[in-house]
Amino acid sequence: MKSLSVCILFGGVSPEHEVSLRSAESVLNNIDESKYNVFPVGITKEGKWILYGGKDYSDLPSGRWLTHPDNRQAAISPIRGQGLLTFEGDCVVRQQIDVVFPVLHGENGEDGTIQGLLQLAGIPYVGPHVAASAVAMDKTLTKLVVDQAGITQAAWKLVRRSDMGSRMEGTLDALEAKFAYPMFVKPAGTGSSVGVSKATEREDLKKALLEAGKYDDKVLVEEFIRGREIEVAVMGNESPVASVCGEIDSGADFYDYDAKYITDTSVSYIPARIPEDVAETVRDTAVKVYKAIGCQGLSRVDFFVTWQENRVVFNEINTIPGFTSISMYPKLFGASGVPYSQLIDKLLELALEASK
Repeated sequence: MKSLSVCILFGGVSPEHEVSLRSAESVLNNIDESKYNVFPVGITKEGKWILYGGKDYSDLPSGRWLTHPDNRQAAISPIRGQGLLTFEGDCVVRQQIDVVFPVLHGENGEDGTIQGLLQLAGIPYVGPHVAASAVAMDKTLTKLVVDQAGITQAAWKLVRRSDMGSRMEGTLDALEAKFAYPMFVKPAGTGSSVGVSKATEREDLKKALLEAGKYDDKVLVEEFIRGREIEVAVMGNESPVASVCGEIDSGADFYDYDAKYITDTSVSYIPARIPEDVAETVRDTAVKVYKAIGCQGLSRVDFFVTWQENRVVFNEINTIPGFTSISMYPKLFGASGVPYSQLIDKLLELALEASK
């Protein structure tokens, strides 16, 4: 039987570039190369595409992969049937690609842009398609869809970068009139907690708005929900299934970028330390969010469960969740009976199924 040709896309022009490298390292170390012809293609921070010529995937996070002597400049052609193009001197080599696994977190990878290119190219790919990716990436659009679906979420307000100059004092007044401290401030279009801050007083709030505004014109300000941070992995097309629930104890003020990827303060609990009936509500709600946004393939859906009432409150959805060795998505499905390599198989199968 002919092996499938699979392109693993990683890196990207995104604040989450480094996280993507770590996710790709794990995916490449766990994909069954006896089943697939694997083409690892990295996108540099400057936007250059490179077919990685090495086999030591531990070189990805360190950046050593960039200097491998067998690297080739590459691109995916938007012209159907041309597939992956590699450039060797004056020669262009065309390689058919059966399916792409974009391990590209955040901007230019998770927001519908790479999905649009692959749609034009006619190449199946893992994860939600263009519209669902774009909606899920923009947290303000997600909020509108989730609200329309009747799902409980934190109260929120949109602030634009233009509200932060001469209008800053009025903006702060309006936010203080709507929310009590603390407040959470997030760029609308980043993941991995990039640019996210917890503001406990007015000066904090001003700094948080300016920090988030570095990453996006749209900034989301949310009320603080006191509760456990619960995450659920969802997989599927027409009939998605949810994993067991996981719980994050950040060991910090909140589960920020450092707690996720740099420090060792966070602790995960799988299954989450919540009653079974609450866990079932979380799982059902995760699938409801997934369907409301129009996702397919995979997503991770995050919630709060309040301390006293066990009220389930939607937080956000990630359509290309982390796949690092410590990431919750593969760990949650591992605890649900789907080990990492089989998880990759299933996601590739779903990508091919969705393209028919």
